[in-house]
Amino acid sequence: MSRFTNDSVIAVIGAGTMGAGIAQVAANAGHQVLLYDAAEGAAKRGIDNTAKGLAKLVERNKITQSDADALLSRLNPVDALTDLASANLVIEAIVERLDIKQQVFGQLEEICAESTVIATNTSSISVTAIGSTLKRPQNLVGMHFFNPAPIMKLVEVISGLDTDPQIAADIYALSASWGKQPVLAKSTPGFIVNRVARPFYAEGLRICQEGGADIATIDALMRECGGFRMGPFELMDLIGHDVNYAVTCSVFSAFYNDQRFLPSLMQKELVDAGHLGRKTGRGFYDYSDNAVKPAAKTADPCPAPESITVEGELGVAESLVPLFEQAGIRVNRVDNDEVEGMITVGDATVMLTNGQFTTMRAGETLRPDLINFDLALDYNSASRIALAPADQASAEAVQAAVGLFQAIGKSVSIIDDIPGMVVMRTVCMLANEGFDAVNQQVCDEQAVDIAMKGGVNYPCGPIEWVNNLELSYALDVLDNLMDAYGEDRYRASPLLLRKVAGGA
Repeated sequence: MSRFTNDSVIAVIGAGTMGAGIAQVAANAGHQVLLYDAAEGAAKRGIDNTAKGLAKLVERNKITQSDADALLSRLNPVDALTDLASANLVIEAIVERLDIKQQVFGQLEEICAESTVIATNTSSISVTAIGSTLKRPQNLVGMHFFNPAPIMKLVEVISGLDTDPQIAADIYALSASWGKQPVLAKSTPGFIVNRVARPFYAEGLRICQEGGADIATIDALMRECGGFRMGPFELMDLIGHDVNYAVTCSVFSAFYNDQRFLPSLMQKELVDAGHLGRKTGRGFYDYSDNAVKPAAKTADPCPAPESITVEGELGVAESLVPLFEQAGIRVNRVDNDEVEGMITVGDATVMLTNGQFTTMRAGETLRPDLINFDLALDYNSASRIALAPADQASAEAVQAAVGLFQAIGKSVSIIDDIPGMVVMRTVCMLANEGFDAVNQQVCDEQAVDIAMKGGVNYPCGPIEWVNNLELSYALDVLDNLMDAYGEDRYRASPLLLRKVAGGA
């Protein structure tokens, strides 16, 4: 039986956007909530802001006025930390400083009952470190919500070295009863989401820095081909470069400068210049009143082919074949188990990227007019596709490939020949980091996928995604990225290696 019921009193320390949001979640679940903030009047302002948000929901018929009134009646501002003595659970959502969190929790241990659970909403500080100065570190647990807390489903339940496993289990159950999607993880740099998400930003930054594609094209490909709600540059501008860069640096430092988490000089330049994104009016994009957002590079219309030849199996891209047929293109199938799946259209050979430079792959396959295409979440619904021609590919071959994809309704972005292209390398790196978190006993595979979908709105869990791609193909992509760059950054997780060796 869980230690928490609807009669349990929940206290929240910190009445900013996150703290007030957490308080709203608890009150919505039926708890009496005590909201405290050290700044005079901040707790009341936090509740007033919640009331304004609820009023908008009432106007849109999302909730009733009586439900809004009932929720607000359960939110109680308090003036002193000592007023939290009756709380069964205290959730802290204050500044990300270890010394301040330790000080506040030390005071709470003197004020609250010995059975009171204290939870930290920290996104980056070790739960173990926070608990190191406490008398009852077993009562401390991480309860990491995502902003905005009333909307985002994920809660990372983090166990420090001394956290009582039963308390972690009770917080998991409580989070679920609040309508959240909790996942269990151990205290480690970045926990799940902030660790596994690093490649989403890092690969986009690297592709841009190396001239593979411009920011608008990368963002468009991640949205329109990869199915993500925002591209990496749009998302970094939204988060704020000071925050995003600081998290990357923190994770990099905490993992003893592991090259997989290497910060980007491009982003550092923006931080140094004070161009922090939307909040300063300028980041990768210009947000001033008259600014025009740059458009993704899109190829000019090219003629559709009358026929193509598909040799071998296209794997995850096999769904393209019926699309070609529906567009009136005659498809000739050639069974050949000894070659990678390929499409011949005019002089061009078109293949799904495998992480190699197209130019190198063209030399190995003796097909100079080779053009790689990128991974898509769903080739049926994707509205854009990227093509990366080999350096030796003719203009006629490129036009033939462009016309093929335009014939099935795709906007085509021609990008430079960069290993793994855009979506493929990003997804494989996300999944690889997920597998490494599992391999290091941070969490299980299901938790990785739940966390990335629930915490940062990924369209598919990265581990689920590469299982659909086939793990052996994802491993080939990573190995080819490693060969292309010669960097430890692209090393495959031991768990991925083991799974492929075992036939997963």
